[in-house]
Amino acid sequence: MGSPKAARSKASQLGGIWRRRVGAPFAALLVAAVLVLVLFTGRFPQGPDASSRFTPVHVDDSTPRTVSSTDQGKKIKSIHLETSDSSKQEGEGGDQKIELDESSMEAMEEQKQPREDTPETKPASQGTTPANSDLDGKGGTASTTAPDQEESSEAGSGSAPYTKCTPPPNSTVCDLSNSRFDICELCGDARTIGQSSTVMYVPHTETSDGEEWSIRAQSRKNIPWVKKVTVKSLNTSQPAPKCTSKHAMPAIVFALGGLTANVWHDFSDVLVPLFLTARQFDRDVQLLITNNQPWFSKKYMTILSKLTRYDIIDFDSDDQVRCYPHVIVGLRSHGDLGIYPNLSPQNYTMMDFRLFVREAYGLPAAKVAIPYKADRDDPDKKPRIMLIDRGKTRRFINAPYIVQGLEWFGFEVVKVDPKMDTSLDEFARLVDSCDAIMGAHGAGLTNMVFLRSGGVVVHIVPYGIEFMADGFYGKPARDMGLGHVKYGISPEESTLLEKYGWNHTVIKDPETIRSSGWDKVGEVYMTKQDIVLNMTRFGPVLLKAIDFIM
Repeated sequence: MGSPKAARSKASQLGGIWRRRVGAPFAALLVAAVLVLVLFTGRFPQGPDASSRFTPVHVDDSTPRTVSSTDQGKKIKSIHLETSDSSKQEGEGGDQKIELDESSMEAMEEQKQPREDTPETKPASQGTTPANSDLDGKGGTASTTAPDQEESSEAGSGSAPYTKCTPPPNSTVCDLSNSRFDICELCGDARTIGQSSTVMYVPHTETSDGEEWSIRAQSRKNIPWVKKVTVKSLNTSQPAPKCTSKHAMPAIVFALGGLTANVWHDFSDVLVPLFLTARQFDRDVQLLITNNQPWFSKKYMTILSKLTRYDIIDFDSDDQVRCYPHVIVGLRSHGDLGIYPNLSPQNYTMMDFRLFVREAYGLPAAKVAIPYKADRDDPDKKPRIMLIDRGKTRRFINAPYIVQGLEWFGFEVVKVDPKMDTSLDEFARLVDSCDAIMGAHGAGLTNMVFLRSGGVVVHIVPYGIEFMADGFYGKPARDMGLGHVKYGISPEESTLLEKYGWNHTVIKDPETIRSSGWDKVGEVYMTKQDIVLNMTRFGPVLLKAIDFIM
């Protein structure tokens, strides 16, 4: 019978012959079946649920919910829309009650000061598939984008459309129930019309009723001078505007203005809420800004570019009808400079936000110790503290004496007065080089976001506002993994004592002033007060900060 090896060789030869004789006809039959299937399915346009929950990048006609195959390859034409009366929009809600906190009043005071917007900040380029390009993506030229932007998510670029959100069972897309913010989430087929401050939702059902909402697309819904955005859910009889540009990524429409130009409000009202709303997309989201402030985009571009890889759109001047598979109008917010993990589907924290900001500015990773501990082997190394010396209100009258006292306690002191036009890229690195940041209660302490884990916030609380100290800076500091030591000044350390005297209600009973409302608190304790810090009385509190650093 021969050897086993020869037998196996013979069997292998016979098997190869058998596969060639039987397999070739079978393969031909399989190929023919596939061709028939392709030809058959190609004769019928697929519905929106054929391959995913929605296919918005294929919707460009004004009435049907799907696109016929005969429309493929035709060029879309731009349409001209009337610009709404922005002055009316900005004035809406003026009779609403506005509850302002102390930082809000501070921001309003600062906005009264003359300020120059950054002239060199140009409106962002559009970063779209332009109106003169073919629907199949083979014609036209895309507009200029930033060097690190990826156009793979643009319509017709060959990438798969964004499919991470599911259309609601009905046409209700806006939630107005939160006391802080309103938000609309349009999932399926959303079309932004910037010059009329409108976002339209084309429902995926054929029985939906048209609805309309008008919201202020920021995290403080009760500020009447933030421009409103209108969100419309079309009914089956209403034609949808034709797309002049198509996108496969989601988009977020939000407002600046409000109380921005105060760094606390920049972070609390915009950047933290934007992080909560946009971070989940891992930069694959486009930002459309209404109430655009050119200085804001320039100042915080390092952070914004960490949230999006696409050009930022000036929504108010945008003449496109942009079609997206997913649009969020508004910004989610949990609290003042705060994130509550139980309210975030992604379980984000303020620690996550601080580390995100540090990463954006290229600062050392979380595992790197504060500078003093990192260089502990250096016998001449001193803990470094940044002293923020405010230039307007709540100033340190005896700043030179405070610097001497801090040095006596063993600190290397970096004294700063951050201005609005201060380069954040440089200032972030300066804060990172410090172990602690110290200042009177106010916006400058917001720069604690640039401290390393284990850094300390030394919080000097002016007389009469102790009740607000922890909520605005204490809790945020702790939530970011930082130490927080608080020092409430005595009447003797406040210039209010000299102005009013011991027997005045301002000194005797701050609670009565507080019950008069925020305006009175802001006028007296926030605006008229400066500080003469008693370093002897302050010493034990400062020792707590040193213990934390050590």
